[in-house]
This record gives sequence, structure tokens and C-alpha cells, in this order.
Amino acid sequence: MPMNELNYLSLRNRRRFLREVGGGIGMMGLAHLLNRDGLAATAGPLAPKKPHFPGKAKNVIFMFMEGAPSQMDLFDPKPELAKWSGKPLPDSLTSQLRLAFIPKDAKVMASPRVFKPHGQSGIEFSDYIPHIASCADDLCLVRSMHTEAFNHHPGQLLLFTGSIQFGRPTMGAWSVYGLGSESENLPGFVVLTSGVGTSGGASNFSSGFLPSHYQGTLFRNQGDPILYLSNPEGVSPENQRIALDAIRDLNQARLDETGDLEIASRIESYELAYRMQKAAPELADLSSEPAHIREMYGVDDPVTKQFGTNCLLARRLVERGVRFVLMMHASWDQHTYLNRELKKNCDRTDKPTAALIKDLKQRGLLEDTLIVWGGEFGRTPMVEIRNTQDPDNAGRDHHPLAYSMFLAGGGIKGGTVVGKSDDLGFNVAEDKVHVHDLQATIMHCLGFDHTRLTYKHMGREFRLTDVAGNVVHKMLA
Repeated sequence: MPMNELNYLSLRNRRRFLREVGGGIGMMGLAHLLNRDGLAATAGPLAPKKPHFPGKAKNVIFMFMEGAPSQMDLFDPKPELAKWSGKPLPDSLTSQLRLAFIPKDAKVMASPRVFKPHGQSGIEFSDYIPHIASCADDLCLVRSMHTEAFNHHPGQLLLFTGSIQFGRPTMGAWSVYGLGSESENLPGFVVLTSGVGTSGGASNFSSGFLPSHYQGTLFRNQGDPILYLSNPEGVSPENQRIALDAIRDLNQARLDETGDLEIASRIESYELAYRMQKAAPELADLSSEPAHIREMYGVDDPVTKQFGTNCLLARRLVERGVRFVLMMHASWDQHTYLNRELKKNCDRTDKPTAALIKDLKQRGLLEDTLIVWGGEFGRTPMVEIRNTQDPDNAGRDHHPLAYSMFLAGGGIKGGTVVGKSDDLGFNVAEDKVHVHDLQATIMHCLGFDHTRLTYKHMGREFRLTDVAGNVVHKMLA
């Protein structure tokens, strides 16, 4: 109906009535909305919540190897490649192939790595990762991962949000939305970085259309772990508390008037930041760790220091109740100098990764902490050469059709290999595991039916797995 003066006055009078004499109704509605989204004043937005069913995992440490590690040089031995080395693959395999940089008739490159079986399970690992290999009986190695995205940023969006479109919540945000956090003084979702930086950046830990208190908080490698954690000179804790109380009262008044959930997020963010000023410095101070733990993680070795420190911080974070820790190590994007650069990354990450798994296990934390290790896709069995004058220049291009990841702890069946790729590592030959299946399985370990963990946005219910995904029961203990 067209808006005329009479309609406008009628609408205005109804609004005035509800505002002036129907405040109780409004507050009841607001309370319902806040409670639905975990924002009730009595609980707080990050208060622990019950999952759909008892999950084996309480926390997640996602060790994201940005850039895509070469599965056939680390996790998936392919001796058949030697027979094809120096030859192009048949057209029957490559006719529908989409590649980022190399032509479809690029020649095959066999892996020079030596693979050996490890543990009672006998899972084969490359000589580049002996420490991870020593954890074989605790790992579930998935050799049949696949995805649609063959470039980094879309691949990372799909891995962490379930879609290649911007604006969706990430896996960590969904986890904290569903479960809240056990930590009162630290964020529920923390991000640790090492290496040279990721293609996806903040889109890998965004809250998307979820309220902003579910987004990841980036911890820095130097100085205060969080920017502006320390008070400016001359600002006492008492004066800061007075200022925060005044800001909180103003925000609360606006929240009472509008019911805007982002204002509730802002209030909680200010309060959490205040509590973090005491908790975060203690968290980042590793001097209390025994010498054998520091050596185990390699925090005093220049090669492993950065990643090892993040691994030790990840353990300390889950000990303090942080729900989701995203570790992003970049970059494994070895288009050139594969043997040299792959070894560098393995030297930096192999020992600390194993240390984290073993340390969690000896502390009784691995059984309810889910570890996920892997990249956004894999690498081609074909070679990429960008400098024909340099014989050591060889690398591998992006490959989404078949690659490997591993998981441990938190309800995962250790000493297990799920799926396999074909003899050339080109396609999945058995038990395909799509990115959405991985997401569904992670949610299952946390106690969620991935089809029911939803959030209404733009008129429809959204979920991490988009409209797909199945739990991979072979991965579960």
C-alpha cells in the first residue's frame, strides 16, 4: 500500500506506543534474540554451549599449510611415476584438466623422496618428515582429498568457509558459534601465523555474517601478542576501568534502544580486551616451560623457533580453554625449486608438529583436542619449469583432484589410512573425501550434526558445509 500521511501517522503512533508503554514487550523480544545467539547478559556471547550430542573433541588446532604441500613427496608414495618420468600423461587423463600455470602436456616428474613404513600401523611417510612419521599410530592420513578450487584464495575460502564466495563465516567462527569458549580471559578463536603470509589472509578467520565476536583474533609474533595490549604511558588500570565503564554504559543504552547484536558484540569485545591484558602476557611468556619442553618444540632453534613457538602457544591456548586455534604457515607453494624449498618448510615444521601431538598426548589432552594438518589442495605429478637454464628449478603446479591431509586426536582413529589415489597420484581411486566431507567430520567430532548447525542470513539458513558434505566414518575412532 502506498505510504501517505495517514499511514505514516498511524505507523508512527504504533511505534511510539511500543516504545513508551510497550518497553517490556521489546525487552522480552530482545532477551529471546540474545539468548538464541548466546548473547544473554547472564551467559555472555562466548559462554560454553551444549552441542547436538556429546562430541569427542572440545578444541581444534588447525595447522594450515598454506600454498599446498606436495603430497607425493611427503605422504603418498607413487613408484609408478618413475615409469612415466619425462613423459606427458595420456590425453584421457588431462583432456578436462584445469591447471593454474603448466600446459596439459607437461611431463611427469617422479619423486626423489624415500618412503618407509612407520609404527605398528606401517603407514609410509617421506624421509623429509621423520618426526611426523614417528606419530604414525596416532594419525589418520587421508590420501583421497579433493576440491574444485585450483587457485589459492578460492581454495582457502572453500576449505574454511565451505564456499568460494566472500562473506561466509569460517570454520573457527562456526565452532565458537556452536560451542562457545571455555576461556573467560582469552578469545574463543585465536590465529597464529608463521612464514611469509597467506593468500587468503583475514578471510580465513573471518566471522562473515555471524556476529563479530566469533571472528579469529590474530596474535602477533613480536612485542605484545595483540596490538595495544599494554596501556599507554600514564594510563592506570583504575582510570582505564572508569573509561571502559562509561563506554559500556553508553553502548548498553544504545543496545537497549535498538537491540543491535553488533553493539552487544562491541560491549563484550571491550570487556574481553580488558581481561586479556592480564591473561595474554602470561600466556605468551614461555619462560615457565621446562627446558626439555622448549627443546622438544624447538623454540630456541633459529630454524624451528617461529613455528615451534606457535605450536607451544597452541598447546597453552587449548589448556586455557580456547576453542579453536588456527595456525597458518606459509608458503608451501613450490612452483620452483621443489626439493630445496620443500625441505626448508619440513625442517621448520616437522619437529614442532610432532612435539605438539606428543605433548598433548602425554598431558591427556589429545583425546579431546582435534588436530588437522594440511593445505587447500595438492600438487601435480607433472613438472613445472620456469627457468629452463637451471636444472634444479623444477617444481609442481596446483592440483585439486587428489591430495593428502592428516588428522589426530579428538575422536579420530589413529594408525589409519583413508582412501587412495591412482598409481600416478592424479585422481582419487578409492573413498573420495571432499572438503565438505572434511568439514562435516570435524563438526561431528565437536558434537554437531553439520546440517543442523545453521545461522539465518538473508532469508535462509546457512551452514559451514553449504548444501553438501557427509561425515567420513572411516576416519572416526
